Amino acid sequence: MIVTVTPNPSLDRTYEVPSLDRGEVVRATGERVDPGGKGVNVSRAVAAAGRRTVAVLPLGGAPGALVADLLDAQGIQVAPVPVTGATRSNIALAEADGVLTKINAPGPELTPAEQELLLDTVRRHAPGADWIVCSGSLPRGLTPSWYAELVARVHATGLRIALDTSGPALLAALREHPDLVKPNAEELAEAAGRPLATVGDALKAAEDLRKTGARTVLASLGADGQLLVDDDGAWYGTAPVDAVRSNVGAGDSSLAGFLVAGGRGPAALASAVAHGAAAVRLPGSVMPSPADLDPAAVTVTADVPVDRLLTGAAAS
Repeated sequence: MIVTVTPNPSLDRTYEVPSLDRGEVVRATGERVDPGGKGVNVSRAVAAAGRRTVAVLPLGGAPGALVADLLDAQGIQVAPVPVTGATRSNIALAEADGVLTKINAPGPELTPAEQELLLDTVRRHAPGADWIVCSGSLPRGLTPSWYAELVARVHATGLRIALDTSGPALLAALREHPDLVKPNAEELAEAAGRPLATVGDALKAAEDLRKTGARTVLASLGADGQLLVDDDGAWYGTAPVDAVRSNVGAGDSSLAGFLVAGGRGPAALASAVAHGAAAVRLPGSVMPSPADLDPAAVTVTADVPVDRLLTGAAAS
């Protein structure tokens, strides 16, 4: 069972458009409304894989009520934290060539009492969990050290915690030694404080994160594959993707795939790559089911191609 924590969830509307022309009327060819937020997406991917998950998240207003209803319809147990502000609504515009434009609202500001209730709700649902997953940006009111406090509280219960965030929140949490961090290429470069030109550069940055405090690093490099670095070594995984339909939630799907496959080693990396590759072929933030996966197309090797140039992030 996997408990996810999404401090800044959203109601996501995704519109598929032929192309995006500023100042013009653009007619959508498709539309989806999904519960959003990185931790929410992990829960959705875990549920799609047929595993039990509990989504802990602050919810407020009509958008928050709709998020809860949508998650419940997908068989996800919701542990809501009532807040006075309305849950944010985000918009994503997915063009036919795979380019994605996202407009993310800031979300409500959590009061000190709401912040403490969020931590307490995690504590109440943690017993019996295989992993606690904390993902996404922090809403207004929460300082960058909030994730660090959550990691410390989870470790105090003897449980494992995976963290997918960036910037000061990631750096602050590293001092509490999260069991797993999952940056994408951009976040990895930001944490390292330098640009990444090759897979070797990404490997060195992941190793630096481990020296700073992360026990395991699962790095999404978009179209250039994924890296796994832990105490046992480093592995590199790829899978071909003919056409990208939407990369919304692809990294979250990868994280879910890694965790449901055991959360350790090359077999879990292969599952992460398969889930990420499947996710980008689906519309909006649809999470792949087992029928969408193509494990035979995945290649995982301990011979990391350190000289391979990074071409961009299609599945971050």
